[in-house]
Amino acid sequence: MKKIIAATLVSIAISSLPSCAVVLATKQPEKKDLSVIQVGAHRSTLIAELGKPVHTEVRGNETVDVFKFVQGYSKLTKAARAVGHGIADVSTLFIWEAVGTPIEGMANGEENQLEVHYKNNRATQFIPLRGKAVRSKG
Repeated sequence: MKKIIAATLVSIAISSLPSCAVVLATKQPEKKDLSVIQVGAHRSTLIAELGKPVHTEVRGNETVDVFKFVQGYSKLTKAARAVGHGIADVSTLFIWEAVGTPIEGMANGEENQLEVHYKNNRATQFIPLRGKAVRSKG
């Protein structure tokens, strides 16, 4: 009898969680359009896609930006993950939350760093500093 009461209490406690895995899946970072990383790209285009540079300096006659960004997930991938967690939640009476929440908590995308050199606000060189997403774009 004690096992049944304990299992019931655990089920009630877990089911009262607001579907954390589902929510976390939808709040994962967005996938960046890395096709903008090309020689000749305008600085404003890169900033619009990658975010504000973490460091900017002028070296001689060129400007150098260092971008730090997370390569996240497409909207379709995020939606599929959320639906998958939702189905797993319902089919396991929300016990899946004990597994799904940590999974989504660790899946924060890949951190990247990229150094970009410009002349006249046009990219002339890309130096990948960290991450796989920018390695193929050098």
